[in-house]
This record gives sequence, C-alpha cells and structure tokens, in this order.
Amino acid sequence: MDIRLTSLSDPALAGFDTIIDARSPLEFAEDHLPGAINLPVLSNDERAQVGTIYKQISPFDARKLGGAMVAANVSRHIAGPLSGYGGGWRPLVYCWRGGQRSGAFATILAQIGWRVGRIEGGYKAWRALVVERMQNTPIASPVIVLDGNTGSAKTEILQRLARRGHQMIDLEGLANHRGSLFGAMPGGQPSQKLFESRLAMALECLDPTRPLLLEGESSRIGDLNLPRSIWQAIIAAPRLRLSVPLAARAAYTAGAYSEAAQDATRLSAILDSLRPLHPADRIAEWLKQADAADWNGLAEGLMHDHYDPRYARHRARHDDGQIPVVELSDLADLDAATTKVERALAAL
Repeated sequence: MDIRLTSLSDPALAGFDTIIDARSPLEFAEDHLPGAINLPVLSNDERAQVGTIYKQISPFDARKLGGAMVAANVSRHIAGPLSGYGGGWRPLVYCWRGGQRSGAFATILAQIGWRVGRIEGGYKAWRALVVERMQNTPIASPVIVLDGNTGSAKTEILQRLARRGHQMIDLEGLANHRGSLFGAMPGGQPSQKLFESRLAMALECLDPTRPLLLEGESSRIGDLNLPRSIWQAIIAAPRLRLSVPLAARAAYTAGAYSEAAQDATRLSAILDSLRPLHPADRIAEWLKQADAADWNGLAEGLMHDHYDPRYARHRARHDDGQIPVVELSDLADLDAATTKVERALAAL
C-alpha cells in the first residue's frame, strides 16, 4: 500500500509501527523522516558500485548486481533487527524516490505476511514538504524575539521559560551550536537538511494561538543557515532586550564555555582567526589571557572589543529606540532573571 504524504504531520504516518529508511547510511545521516530507523538495502560502497556499473557498463548489469545485494541485505535485516516482530507489525518503508529500493524491501516484507506501506515519492516527497514549510509558509504563531548582547544568558532564560509553559523553539539546540566563535558542541552540527527537518517539525507542533519565543540570532548558527520563514519572522518580530553589565556577562560566559576553553589548540586557532579584524597587540593580549587561564578577562575583552561593537552596529541599522529593555544587574540567580523577563513579556 502506497501512501501520499500531504503534510509533515500526516495522520497516515500514525498508522504504522515502524518507519524504515531503506537508503544508504550516508543518505540517512544527511536527513531522514523523524523516528525512522535505517535498514539499508545497499551499503554506501554497494550503492556507489551499482551506480558506476549503471553508468559505465549497462543498466541491466547494475540491476542484476543490485538485486543480489538487496536480497542479501534484506535477508540480514529480517534475520536480525526484524526477527522479533509478530504478524501484526506494520512497517512503512521509503527510499530516495519511492522506487526500486523501497519497492524490493516492501515486496519481501509483504510476502512474509506483514501489512507494509510505502511512501509515494520517497524521501523526495518528504523533503518537498519541509522546503515548502521552511521557505514559503509564514509562521502562524505570533513571534517574540529575546535579544541581548553575548553572554546575556538568553538561551538558558528561554529554556527556563519553556519549562514554565511558554512556547519556545531552541534554534541553537536544533543546530547543536551556541552561535558564537566558541559555540561548537560535541557531535558537531547536523546537515542543513536535517536541521531544517527538525525545525519544520518543531513548527508543525506549535499552537498558533500562543506566542512563540525565539532567540535573537544572525542569519547563521555555526555553519547552518536559518531558513527564510524563520529569518523573516526574527527580523519582523517585536523584541525584548536583556541589558546585563559587561562583567556579569563575562563571568557567565566564562562558566558556560569552560569546557571549550580547555582545548588550548582550538582556542588559539579561534583567536588567530580574528587577526584580520583586530590589532596585533589585542590578539596577543587575548592569547596571553588564554595561556594564563584568565577566562573572565578573555571573555570580557572579546565582548568589549569584538562582540559588543558588532551588536551595536547591527542595532544602529535596525533599532528604532522603542524596544523594551529588561535590566539585569547580574546573572547569579537565573530563576529571578527569568521571572523578570516573564513579567516583561506579559506587558508586551
């Protein structure tokens, strides 16, 4: 049974117990349907080999070799990961276009007696829905942006607001990056496509009648671009700005980025990358502070001379002077800071 997806939360998906991505591991790693498991009918090397034979020898020889590989791999999946499922199990299979790979897998599963479904158009049909959502569909919820200079604890305050019941999407969490030079996270960033799929699903789950809180971001988080619908919403949305003294922001940042500071080689490389933007003596001072493990001093210097001037130039272009400001004398008590922000949000 083929199903045609009409939305990212198509009710038809709920009728299946397991979503199986039959593509190669590399294809799966780049992006996949939420909750899907990867049971490839061709490995990365096998897929490349079949493709080469298809182009250089003949489609028939490629299909013959591919058929043998698919049969062997599906056999291993049935004897392994799928061996514990009973007759009532309902799998949904897809591949790149919903063609030969998923078709072969689904046929074998159906012959066993399982009521198997297949996504019409495969992953490409899913991707088209994601692109439509992220590029051409405005966000239905009213958006409010929490702004503030580097080190203002915007992300953590938003997370605390979410735990209090506010509607929030953690863009940096989805991108697995904290949005600064030192923002790399363990595991690295997802692909652009996987980031967009995660973000599209987060938008799909929103209540359009309630405000959506977003962090004030640039158009990129690490190596990832914010999709058009999100970026346009951030630009157009009303803002609430956090104002925190430099010393307090530096102390907070030194603690939040303590793990990143332990990698001396990476830290030096990041500071060296700033040489085209700053005088040599300033870079030398930052490197000296890093060698001395003066994290507060380094954070304060970077904010004062690198991050804050960039925020100021951006605001000079876009700020009409009417943005409400929440003054926080320090960030020692983030619960209290969150309460203050919550009250300001209620007044908007």
